[in-house]
Amino acid sequence: VQLQASGGGLVQAGDSLRLSCAASGRTFSNYAVGWFRQAPGKEREFVVAISRSGGITDYADSVKGRFTISRDSAKNTVYLQMNSLKPEDTAVYYCAADIRSLHIIVRVPTGYTYWGQGTQVTVSS
Repeated sequence: VQLQASGGGLVQAGDSLRLSCAASGRTFSNYAVGWFRQAPGKEREFVVAISRSGGITDYADSVKGRFTISRDSAKNTVYLQMNSLKPEDTAVYYCAADIRSLHIIVRVPTGYTYWGQGTQVTVSS
C-alpha cells in the first residue's frame, strides 16, 4: 500500500488543521493506521492510532482531547483533526499502516511497515 500524507501548514497557537492520509494500491480497510511526528533533534513519537475496524483508537496523552482520528473506508483515507494546536505540536507528521487483526493497534514505529512521506505542521506562538 502507498500512503500520501497531506494537510500540514503554518498556523497560530489555538488554530486547527486536518491532516489526511490517503492510501492506494491495496484494500485500506485491512490496515491499522497510526500517526507519528518528529520534531527537529527529537525521536519520532507516537501521536494516535486507529484500528482496522475504526472502533479502537489510542491517543498519546499530549494530544488527548485535542486531536481526533477517523477513517473513511470509502475514500481509503484516514484523517487527523487537530484542534487547539500548540507550538509544541510543531513537527513533521507521518502516517503509517500495517495489516492487523480487526481491533488491534500498536504505538511503536517498528509496528508499521508502510509509511507516508510526511507533512510539516508548524504552530507559531
